Amino acid sequence: MGYRVVDTDSVEPKPDRPCECRKLSGPGGFDSAAINRFRAEPGEQLPLAYHYHETQQEAFYVLDGTLSVETPEGTYEVPADDLFVVDPESPQRAYNPADADGPVTVLAIGAPPAADDAVAYDPDDE
Repeated sequence: MGYRVVDTDSVEPKPDRPCECRKLSGPGGFDSAAINRFRAEPGEQLPLAYHYHETQQEAFYVLDGTLSVETPEGTYEVPADDLFVVDPESPQRAYNPADADGPVTVLAIGAPPAADDAVAYDPDDE
């Protein structure tokens, strides 16, 4: 049997990210999916760029605040305790609007874990 408790605040945020990103899969010994906790202040986005994943499905569970997700079809507003799911090859950019009342905290899960399947997306190319 195996069990682990991870103090997520003890995991160092990744440098050079648009917002605070704590990658939890490694510290948790979890290799079947990518798990990240994001905390974005007003005006910050979660990913490095508007993008899509070739093989990975993503789920964003909003812990606190309201997450905005821009897609080619429109922008979704995802409140706390709601889940937003993105299928492979579906462009998105998750962010906290500049006029938000406070930060947004999100648990992001991606499966299968895929470090190199993110593709930059430019909506002007459509």
